Amino acid sequence: MSEEETSQDQEVADEWAAALEEQTDDEGALEEATPEEDPWAAALEEQADSEQQVDAAPITQLDDDAGSGSGSELDLDMILNIPVTISMEIGRTKININNLLKLSQGSVVELDRLAGEPMDVLVNDTLIAHGEVVVVNDKFGIRLTDVISAEERIKKLR
Repeated sequence: MSEEETSQDQEVADEWAAALEEQTDDEGALEEATPEEDPWAAALEEQADSEQQVDAAPITQLDDDAGSGSGSELDLDMILNIPVTISMEIGRTKININNLLKLSQGSVVELDRLAGEPMDVLVNDTLIAHGEVVVVNDKFGIRLTDVISAEERIKKLR
């Protein structure tokens, strides 16, 4: 190493030492700061005080028969008016974007279902039944052929 490189390295080392001394001086000043001088310290003290003063809310045990009696009819009426989305799914397929952009009027897209196979009936995207397409008064409909039991639907939710 040349003398010039050595002196430059020494200067850099001195600058780093001075910066580190300033940093330790600043940290020492922060530790000694009173809450009035340091807003963070004051905020932390307030938070610690408020956490100590909070009382836990009482926990009440719900009984299994809490919904029985005359009140249960009112609860049931309330949920019977909740709207849900029902949809029928004929089938699905995957297609790449290139082929999707080539689709035009008269194009045929092959689905994963066979002709005559039952359709899926979905409520809020949950399978609840299978059925077949019917036409009634010039409108499409679906005749349910197999309804999924409530127990099976609940198992699928978990």
